[in-house]
Amino acid sequence: MPNTTLTYDIQRINLFDSFEASRRACDQLALGVAALFGPAHSSSVSAVQSICNALEVPHIQTRWKHPTADSRDAFYINLYPDYAAISRAVLDLVLHFNWRVVTVVYEDSTGLIRLQELIKAPSRYNIKIKIRQLPPGNKDARPLLKEMKKGKEFYVIFDCSHETAAEILKQILSMGMMTEYYHYFFTTLDLFALDLEPYRYSGVNMTGFRLLNIESPHVSAVVDKWSMERLQAPPKPETGLLDGMMTTEAALMYDAVYVVAVASQRAAQMTVSSLQCHRHKPWRFGPRFMNLIKEARWEGLTGRITFNKTDGLRKDFDLDIISLKEEGTEKEDPYVMYKKSDKPLYGNDRFEGYCLDLLKELSNILGFIYEVKLVSDGKYGAQNDKGEWNGMVKELIDHKADLAVAPLTITYVREKVIDFSKPFMTLGISILYRKPNGTNPGVFSFLNPLSPDIWMYVLLACLGVSCVLFVIARFTPYEWYNPHPCNPDSDVVENNFTLLNSFWFGVGALMQQGSELMPKALSTRIVGGIWWFFTLIIISSYTANLAAFLTVERMESPIDSADDLAKQTKIEYGAVRDGSTMTFFKKSKISTYEKMWAFMSSRQQTALVKNNDEGIQRVLTTDYALLMESTSIEYVTQRNCNLTQIGGLIDSKGYGVGTPIVSFFQRHHGGAGHFPEAPEEAEEEVEDEGEVVVAEHPQLPAAAHAEEGKHGVSSRAGGQGGSLPGDGALWGTPSRSSEAPRGSWFNPEVQQLKGSPRPMFRRSSGRRLAPPPGRLSLLTPSAPLSPPRASLYVLSK
Repeated sequence: MPNTTLTYDIQRINLFDSFEASRRACDQLALGVAALFGPAHSSSVSAVQSICNALEVPHIQTRWKHPTADSRDAFYINLYPDYAAISRAVLDLVLHFNWRVVTVVYEDSTGLIRLQELIKAPSRYNIKIKIRQLPPGNKDARPLLKEMKKGKEFYVIFDCSHETAAEILKQILSMGMMTEYYHYFFTTLDLFALDLEPYRYSGVNMTGFRLLNIESPHVSAVVDKWSMERLQAPPKPETGLLDGMMTTEAALMYDAVYVVAVASQRAAQMTVSSLQCHRHKPWRFGPRFMNLIKEARWEGLTGRITFNKTDGLRKDFDLDIISLKEEGTEKEDPYVMYKKSDKPLYGNDRFEGYCLDLLKELSNILGFIYEVKLVSDGKYGAQNDKGEWNGMVKELIDHKADLAVAPLTITYVREKVIDFSKPFMTLGISILYRKPNGTNPGVFSFLNPLSPDIWMYVLLACLGVSCVLFVIARFTPYEWYNPHPCNPDSDVVENNFTLLNSFWFGVGALMQQGSELMPKALSTRIVGGIWWFFTLIIISSYTANLAAFLTVERMESPIDSADDLAKQTKIEYGAVRDGSTMTFFKKSKISTYEKMWAFMSSRQQTALVKNNDEGIQRVLTTDYALLMESTSIEYVTQRNCNLTQIGGLIDSKGYGVGTPIVSFFQRHHGGAGHFPEAPEEAEEEVEDEGEVVVAEHPQLPAAAHAEEGKHGVSSRAGGQGGSLPGDGALWGTPSRSSEAPRGSWFNPEVQQLKGSPRPMFRRSSGRRLAPPPGRLSLLTPSAPLSPPRASLYVLSK
């Protein structure tokens, strides 16, 4: 501020020692001051405020203070937002989120005072509130968190300092409570300044208030300058804050000093004098200066600053509602794949596949928003010998996911711990094996067009015809002739059709070369003609097949069925570890499959693979057969000509939509037992309208034909996505803006809470979760209130 110089004196005290605070305040008043700032704790601030009231010196407070009904406290102002307004704002958010069971965790007794509006809510609203206190003087809150986890307390409000909040978040993460099902609200106004990078990808819902108006260019410039100075200063002990981040307390102190400086400029004739606490002689300019301070109107770092002239409390302040934004992704072809594009893609636009199309239609019908995210362990869900689950099923059991729209096989064992909808795809287990390598033609490959039996029959026929021709030629007189035509009276006659010549005649006809022997008698000519006709058919058939047999390599597979696999040990075979296929063989009572499981279990390190991608690679590079779902086999074989399906289906099963027993949609769609019907109805609606066709989906092979959907989703559209196999999961989020900074707090719009804030919008109830008729920006700059978050996994067996 130009033409203004402020001289200051700083005293450091024990916050819990009121006597020391009073003594230091008296020492400063003796120096001659225009105003006192602080201290920062309510236990000692009352003593200092009492002295300022007696000597009529303005007392400037920047921290929450226990309310008092003493009207004599006229010489103080408090820049910290009124506790009653913040309490009403918290209640409004609880009503907006439609929380029916809320846990309030407070650090000290003052927390109950700060949240009294919320604590009174059960008498006016249908809300059940559980109140818990953090262990006093003990930073280990894990026993308390364990009780909350056991009691399935998903909606928690923490009233604590930012130092305690940073420690609590670490313990929440260690307790496995950083999941999609939990929603934490922190009353501290410094939540935005905490280092939240470790929790960015957990999917947890985290909300808080922010008083610092960082959207203002003026505020941003001041904060940046302050941060640079802090970063150049010597490092301080770990507090959980981001390096160089300005806290709300620092911003309030900045605004407080500025308000006093503005008031001092307006009181140009004011002079300060030394004041003695034991004399009780007030400062003569005190009342006038106090009025100038209360009349201040200024846009500070914490927004608009105005005071109530009666009680000195701040009014008409703005609070930003902030939520943690997270991003992450994974994929599984053909259900979720990266989309090929020459332009940068963001969010769900980066992916395509059957599950993405199915989820799109389900979300339109049921009213949820989803986002692709990596599943924790990459497993699908199997039960070990101790009865413990892993993978996707465990995520549903532990309420880390709300919904599983995936190639999740419906099995009896899984139905004991999670719910399923009707199958949206029917399939079975089959064998994936590489196509056999072709063999080079051998020396006797010319015999391949005809079977050995045919060749034998032809040879026997040739011998038989030769013998018949020999006998007939002997009986007929027309085949006998005089070898000496010059001696017509010779009694010597000969017959050309000897046994050897008859055979030569048959071979010559078979080779289509003929011979010098020509039958003269009618009988021998009939036999020869029959043989010629026979050789014509045989040779024509042989010639037609010979070209094909010499140009096309013969492919002979060593196995043709599961029985062939079970009968041999040369070819190794297996399935995806902890998948439904492995579970099928493990639980099967059929002798063939029991024998196959015994083989796989004896070679678990080599027979069982981590995922389909690893198994396919082994099939291509080694003598290995992979047992997997037929739909995945059809997809793989259509895209890799070196792979083929062996045999038919070993079993028949279906993929269904999985949910926890007590699911997200049960809580948001009218109670238990409702959700399994929700995806079934949605699937039926999708099937009736032709939105997603399994048979002729761009990424899935089939032969059926389907009509084009009314919303323009064509079952004939060609797939263009590149496939990058892996295990993945779909998680819900209210985010709709690709411009939001990653891993950051983002709230361009502000819900103003002026003195007595009006109730915020409530979520509508019913089968469809329509956005409420208003705006409360949590993440996006212009989107209406987002529907509830829903977690969705996408995996393949």
